[in-house]
Amino acid sequence: MNKIAEIFATLDYGPAPEGAEQANAWLDAHDRKFGHFINGAWTKPGKTFASDNPATGKKLADITDGTAADVDKAVKAARAAFKSWSALSGFERGKFLYAIARLVQKHARLFAVLETMDNGKPIRESRDADIPLVARHFYHHAGWAQHLERSFPDHVPYGVCGQIIPWNFPLLMLAWKIAPALAAGNTVVLKPAEFTSLTALLFAEICEKAGLPKGVVNIVTGEGDTGAAIVNHPDVDKIAFTGSTEVGKIIRAATAGSGKGLSLELGGKSPYIVFDDADLDSAVEGLVDAIWFNQGQVCCAGSRLLVQESIEERFIAKVKARMAKLRVGDPLDKAIDIGALVAPVQVARIRDLMKKGIAEGAVVYEPDGDLPATGCFLKPALVTNVSPANSLVEEEIFGPVLVAMSFRTPEEAVALANNTRYGLAATIWSENINLALDIAPKLKAGVVWVNGTNQFDAAVGFGGYKESGFGREGGREGMASYLKPAWEKSLKSADAVLGKSKAKALSSPHGEPVEPRGRANPLDSASIDQTAKMYIGGKQARPDSGYSRPVHAPDGTLVGEVGDGNRKDIRNAVEAARAALGWSTTAAHNRAQILYFLAENLGYRADEFAARIRAQTGESLASARSEVDASVERLFAFAGWADKYDGAVHNPPARAIAAAMVEPLGAMAVLAPPSRPLLGSIALMAPALAMGNTVVLVPSERSPLSVTDLYQVIETSDVPAGVINIVTGPTATLAKTLAEHDGIDAIWCAANAEISTMVEKASVGNLKQTWTSRGLYYDLADKAHFEGTYFLSRATQVKNVWIPYGA
Repeated sequence: MNKIAEIFATLDYGPAPEGAEQANAWLDAHDRKFGHFINGAWTKPGKTFASDNPATGKKLADITDGTAADVDKAVKAARAAFKSWSALSGFERGKFLYAIARLVQKHARLFAVLETMDNGKPIRESRDADIPLVARHFYHHAGWAQHLERSFPDHVPYGVCGQIIPWNFPLLMLAWKIAPALAAGNTVVLKPAEFTSLTALLFAEICEKAGLPKGVVNIVTGEGDTGAAIVNHPDVDKIAFTGSTEVGKIIRAATAGSGKGLSLELGGKSPYIVFDDADLDSAVEGLVDAIWFNQGQVCCAGSRLLVQESIEERFIAKVKARMAKLRVGDPLDKAIDIGALVAPVQVARIRDLMKKGIAEGAVVYEPDGDLPATGCFLKPALVTNVSPANSLVEEEIFGPVLVAMSFRTPEEAVALANNTRYGLAATIWSENINLALDIAPKLKAGVVWVNGTNQFDAAVGFGGYKESGFGREGGREGMASYLKPAWEKSLKSADAVLGKSKAKALSSPHGEPVEPRGRANPLDSASIDQTAKMYIGGKQARPDSGYSRPVHAPDGTLVGEVGDGNRKDIRNAVEAARAALGWSTTAAHNRAQILYFLAENLGYRADEFAARIRAQTGESLASARSEVDASVERLFAFAGWADKYDGAVHNPPARAIAAAMVEPLGAMAVLAPPSRPLLGSIALMAPALAMGNTVVLVPSERSPLSVTDLYQVIETSDVPAGVINIVTGPTATLAKTLAEHDGIDAIWCAANAEISTMVEKASVGNLKQTWTSRGLYYDLADKAHFEGTYFLSRATQVKNVWIPYGA
């Protein structure tokens, strides 16, 4: 039998190695030793560490470990370049981005080979997926640069952006970060992962060739301490991080109270749901891409297979048959499916997790075949016989390990899919498009793929829910992450605007809690206890503490008393808010009507509310009435927004559309400012409610009676029980409890710098999204700034659902 006939008989793949000569020549030209790229020039190498080829274990180059002084030098260069770079027209910035895209394409093969050598991923993935998408991001954002002023009027760049990227997609993550930052007019200090710095350094050369102005892009290599120096540098205006949830939490805590912008794209444990009507062979091929692409070292990897019970046995058999044909080996071989993991430490970590899962009862299947004698290789693995509590189900493995469970009904599939602290991505396989599009909105994930997986494009946002982080990369929402309203840059402290004495008076407490007042004879109208209660789950409730707090007029006169809320009151309020999350599925038109009812019923009692404001604040009656009127108008404004602030349909260069769905965050905590007793609460609560969130509201500590008077308005306006919950008491204490509560998905706090910092730091437990005033004066009566999308964007998150089309 001749050789060709043998090939057709066995269908064996011979080696198809990609040449590494050009990549090695590039490394040799640098003597395989690199410094940083700062202010358009290369620094001399300092203390170095090795960058190894994970497929062979051989050293590729020595990389400089950046110091705090190196970071400081880079930040100063970026700051010096910011003024002129941000002053360029969008067209001029766009030309530089276009030039970078063209040069990436020109050197695509070099980038792909170097990426595979440094990272270990198969050359087919580097060549056919990563590098083309890198160029696509720079092309796409060249357009954004020119159309920025039209699309984001009255917005400005942050300034200097510190960017920290991981090792799983070294060049692609760089493009996701740098392209939008430069398009917006920011300058950049970027730290690549210590395992995979080489393509970032090659990219620095591309910036030189493109003629990018000095200091606009700075590349500082290093280990964890280098990243920490970037995060903690006082002259960095925004941090963008992609990496583990654990490190993301550290960064959230480190930036608390600093005023730095923050976007986090973190870990995942994404469900891959296969219904019994799916095209099973297609679903198997999709699964291969979902979990064994890049050796499973993908934050959105479909690592949890959820398969309908009626087809489980048949589908698992197909998966095992397909696993047996996956080829593991030299990543520079174009016939290889699974390459090397990034480093020995990653291999050891995965093996330890597997041992832990097996000890808890998991059964592991690996196909036959040998692994290469050297290098960081693992076989693809399928794990069965697990419960949702098994460590392999709960923890992000970040390797070629698939964990399988079954479900019976769509409702059970959704419950299993959402049973995780993560929320990055999800996949649905079904030939019933009605079923798929019914399930997609129910999944708590930032990206949902229907009958496909791992689809990415520069025009479509990517990012997570819950502990997968916040902020988006790509698309309009990704562009927005590198801009801020121009007026925010000119905010002054509340002390400066109001005067220190007034600001202090507004934020000072009224005294120690006391037992509710009253006399023995309940028939004496003057003696009836008038202490305002809490409002929880649609009912008035006495405070758990049994104590009340006095509310005084400026002259010291006792105006009334409110309950002294504590941790248990917050617990009850959060439980009620979560029980009412069905509010998010109420038609936007119906939510609008209820907000209109609130406004209408408040308007009927305007004089009463004005008198109450005057009694608490000492303002003139005209001023108090003006605040009530503004509150009515604000409710009308967000009633109008309820059915108008919606999503979009993106058209990526693929046979699919991506529906960008605007969704509420969930149960929100709102801590109102000390000033404007009524408007301060309504200005924050109304946009949250309009977008479908439920609310736990803590009114002004000094003047809470205007909000406790709202109970009857709420009850007569058809607001479902639990949608609005009100707990009175000390702002600092209740803010801490709410920030630490895992049942709260987001928290807004209008308070001084100390309380704001505490809230941001305490929110790291479940990485809830935060907005704090940090002691700055936000004039919530300003319609131009606060009747529009400013709070709507902060009350929502975008889910992109990819829907294929065509026969």
